[in-house]
Amino acid sequence: RILEPRSKLATARGLDRRTATGTLSRVAGVEDATAEDLYAALDWLLQRQPAIEKQLARRHLDEGGLVLYDPTSTYFEGRRCPLARLGYSRDGKKGKPQIVVGLICNREGCPVAVEVCEGHTADPSTLASQIRKLRRRFGLRRVVVVGDRGLITSARIREDFGAEEGIGWITALRAPQIARLLDRGGPPASLFDERDLAEITSPEFPGERLVVCLNPFLADERARKRDELLRATETRLSRIAQAVERPQRALRGKAKIGLRAGRVLHKFKMGKHFELDIGDDFFRFRRKSAQIGREASLDGIYVVRTSVPAEQMSAKQVVGSYKGLSVVERAFRCSKTVDLKLRPVYHRLPDRVRAHVFVCMLAYYVEWHMRRSLAPILFDDHDKRAAARMRRSVVAPARRSPGAQLKARTRLTEEGLPVHSFQTLLADLATIVQDTVRPNLPGADAFLKTTLPSPLQQRALDLLGVRL
Repeated sequence: RILEPRSKLATARGLDRRTATGTLSRVAGVEDATAEDLYAALDWLLQRQPAIEKQLARRHLDEGGLVLYDPTSTYFEGRRCPLARLGYSRDGKKGKPQIVVGLICNREGCPVAVEVCEGHTADPSTLASQIRKLRRRFGLRRVVVVGDRGLITSARIREDFGAEEGIGWITALRAPQIARLLDRGGPPASLFDERDLAEITSPEFPGERLVVCLNPFLADERARKRDELLRATETRLSRIAQAVERPQRALRGKAKIGLRAGRVLHKFKMGKHFELDIGDDFFRFRRKSAQIGREASLDGIYVVRTSVPAEQMSAKQVVGSYKGLSVVERAFRCSKTVDLKLRPVYHRLPDRVRAHVFVCMLAYYVEWHMRRSLAPILFDDHDKRAAARMRRSVVAPARRSPGAQLKARTRLTEEGLPVHSFQTLLADLATIVQDTVRPNLPGADAFLKTTLPSPLQQRALDLLGVRL
C-alpha cells in the first residue's frame, strides 16, 4: 500500500503527506505524485475493474464450486454524491447517508469482486446482478451461491435463481419460518438427543433440502441474554408503576404513561414478551409466559435450506458452507474499520466512490494473502487442519488448534519470537526504512542505507518472500 487507505489515494484535502513522502513512496517512485495524478490513477483503475475481477475469478473461483456473497453498508460524509442515500444502516449511523457495498468471495474468503449500489438499495435486490456477473462476465456455468437469510429470500429464489439453470444456492430460514415449520410437524426434540443436525423435507419448501441444526452453546447464550433483557425491562417498568402509584407528583395520563413504557420496551426490544394494562391513573404489566416459552423452544435451532442435491453435497457440508459466510463478515470488518479504513468516504463523484471501494477491496486481497503467509507469527490459527480435527461437529463452535492455543498462551512463536496481531506486525515492519547517509568527509558521496531487520522482521520478510 503506497498510501494508507484512509488517505483514499486522494481526497478533497489533498495528499496524506505522512505516506506520500516516506521510504515506500520513494521506492515506488510516487514521491512527486499530485492529487490530480492520483485521481487520474483512480479513473484508470476503475476502467479496468471488470478485467481485473475476471482474472481474479479465473484464479480463485472454480466451476461447480462455492461463491460467498454478502452486502453491507457504510456511511457517507456529505450529501452531494448521487450514490449516498438514507437506508438501513448497519453502522448504527441513523440520519447519515450511506452506500451499499456487495462483496463476492471464494469459499476461503478471498475477495474476487465488489459492487457499489445506492444507499437505499435493499440487500435482496442486489442479488440478480451478482448472478449475471457470475454467469456472463466470469463464464461460470455451474456454481453454488451462499448468502444469509435476509439476502436469499423465497422471492429471490423464485425470480433470480429460477431463471438461471445451473446456479444453486445455500441460505437459511428466518425465525418465523422455523416456528411454522416446527408447528407443522417438524423434527421431534428427541431427535437431537444423540446428534445435532438432521435433514428433513417440508411441503412448504418443495424441491429443497432442509437441515435442522441445534447448537446448545447458542441456546444457552440466547436464554441467558433473553433472561437479562426480561429482568432489565421489568425493573424499568416497575419504576413506572411506582411513579404512577406514588402519593405526590404521581405520573398521570394514559398517553404519558404509555409513552414512557414504550420507550422501555423499545430500548430492550421486549415488547412482544409483555402485556401492558394502562389507564389514566394505573399501570400494570405481566410477562407473556406462553410467548416467551414458544421463543425459548427455538433457542439454538437454525435451519439451513439449499437447492444442492445430496449427491453433490452432504448435510454437514451444506451447514459448513453456510457458516463460511463468517469469512465475508471478517472481510467487511477489516475493510471498514480495523485495517483498511474504507470509511469515512469523502469522494463526491459516483465513479470515484466506486474506484475508492475497489482500491480497498484490492488492498484486502493483498492483506488476505499476507495473513495466510504470516499466520505462523500472528495470533491467527496457522494449522486449520488440526483445528478441524478437534471440532466435534460442524454445528459446534470452531476450535483453535493446539499450536494456536500455545501461541496465545505464551505469546511466542515456535521459534521463540514474539507473536503479533496483523496491525502490530505491520507497525513493526514500518520501522524498516531507507536512510540517506551523507558522510562528513571531503568528496564523499551520499549513499542509501536500509535498516537491518530484526529476527522477527526477517522472519516476516522470509514468510512473505521479500528480499531487501
